[in-house]
Amino acid sequence: MAATDPQVLALAAQITESREQDIPLLLLKLKGILSSPSLGCEESNKIKQDLYDYGLTQYCLLVLKRDHSQLQGAWATAAQLAEILSHCCVGLEVKEDPEEFYEKFLPSAIDTLLVLGKRLQARFTRAIKDKEKQDFLHWFRIVTDAICWLFGGHIQLAACVLQNDRFLQLLITDDVETAIIMMSVLHNILRINSSVLLQVEEETLHSVLDELVYKLSSTTNPAVGSAATKLLLFVAKLCKQLVQLLTARYKGLKGLLSKQWTGKGFDREVNQLLDLLYLEQSSGKGEMQKQHQAACIIQAAWRGFQTRKRLKKLPQAVITLQRSFRAKREQELQHLTKQKEDEALKLQMQLQRQRAMRLFHQRQLALLEVVHASQVNKYMQEMEEKSALTIQRFWRGYRARRIFHQQKQSLKEYKAAIIIQRAACKFLEKRRRRRPLSPWKEPKGLTDEQRLALQQKVDDYIKLHPASQMSEEMSKELHMQAQAKLAQFLLRSRLDQRAAQRREALLAQVNTDVELLMNAPGLAETTEKDLGAFMSRSIPVATKARQTHNTMLKYTRWPWWKKLGDEFMEDDVIPDGAINTELETLFIGGRKSF
Repeated sequence: MAATDPQVLALAAQITESREQDIPLLLLKLKGILSSPSLGCEESNKIKQDLYDYGLTQYCLLVLKRDHSQLQGAWATAAQLAEILSHCCVGLEVKEDPEEFYEKFLPSAIDTLLVLGKRLQARFTRAIKDKEKQDFLHWFRIVTDAICWLFGGHIQLAACVLQNDRFLQLLITDDVETAIIMMSVLHNILRINSSVLLQVEEETLHSVLDELVYKLSSTTNPAVGSAATKLLLFVAKLCKQLVQLLTARYKGLKGLLSKQWTGKGFDREVNQLLDLLYLEQSSGKGEMQKQHQAACIIQAAWRGFQTRKRLKKLPQAVITLQRSFRAKREQELQHLTKQKEDEALKLQMQLQRQRAMRLFHQRQLALLEVVHASQVNKYMQEMEEKSALTIQRFWRGYRARRIFHQQKQSLKEYKAAIIIQRAACKFLEKRRRRRPLSPWKEPKGLTDEQRLALQQKVDDYIKLHPASQMSEEMSKELHMQAQAKLAQFLLRSRLDQRAAQRREALLAQVNTDVELLMNAPGLAETTEKDLGAFMSRSIPVATKARQTHNTMLKYTRWPWWKKLGDEFMEDDVIPDGAINTELETLFIGGRKSF
């Protein structure tokens, strides 16, 4: 494997260590690397392969996808990078993952260059100063040359360029300079791949031909007319099918060419195109006449059939139309009547509201005349408070009704679930109670033969394993040893029980002291009563007992919905979990209570 070019390595390292805004200017150095006079064909292809492997070609594409006005050097830098990108791709043969290069990278590069060309064309059209227009036109020409160079090196990109919507947007322009440049690009596409027009979609082909014919009919500029005529002539020479399309689709093209573009300096091309069009028309005139007559006969038969069919359905159609008209008119009358009723009701409500407001103001003025002047402010304040209370009452009622309607369905489902659960529990309880007990069956006894056989086995076992004889003195001594060990075990168990009780008492006392210390106030807020609680042993016990009593009272006062789980429990049973969560531990009389 050949070594990588040191210039490529140095540039790749420099780009890796540089800031993002400095990368475009560094990529411009690729132009000097690619155009070195000392490079041969193989060395140039090797450098292009290295540039692609190290990602410098991809860097150029990414930079061109950014906002070109934010680059250093703006549009000039973008145009030079477009030229560098096309030179890096032409002659490059990717061996590792070629699908990524040919199916994704190259179409993306074409699309990016067309976007750049469209932006330059828009800038050129909007430019006012001559110097600025010349600069944008120069950069636009560089980008289009880069596109031509790129699809010239990769012929399969010609169809991709022609089918791209941005290429059609570039071609459909009223500007003379850019229109001529784009027609030259189209001419290069057809020269490189002559069958591309037959490969693209019919809509794309029609759009291109429509634009060329439109340019001939809408302009008087000889340069635009010459370029459009040469393109149409080239298209006509490519295939007879395209000549038939031009003759059938543009019937006035021959008159346009002969009247408007004869004597403009490119008569040879005009005459050649007219000869091709007239030749196609003369050869296909007889066939066209036969096809026209056949089409007329078919159309006449079809129209007669449709007319007869329509006349048969005419009465039913009239009835349907009358019915729909009457229904629509009735609906409109109902709508107008309802609208008038709504307006009358609205007017009546408005009059009633005005009359009520008038009466209210009259009554308020009469009361103000009666009330003393010093009490007017107090009276007005009371009236405002009453009004506010009335508004609040109505609003709360409305909100409560709305919330109730929203929760009505969920409440109904909740009650239904409770009823179903209660019925299921009762059904299961009754089923358990009604379950019959299995009858007791007396075990079968042994027969006489089985008893004799079993007795024989026992006697044989006793003979084979005789028991050891023990004297009376040995049995008494063994009995005394067992009594001594039993007494020792009882004494030790009593001592262990007392020690365990003492440990439990100490543990409960520690728990109580820890709880008192955690709930104790700060030193700055301590009182004599708090000191007494820590110095006395009975006060903490009494406090804990009071808390326990309050917890029991609190449980008995719980609402019904907190005790739904206790419906099938006995009345005197209280769940231990509910109490344990409140009581935790309690030290009473040296024992630990739960």
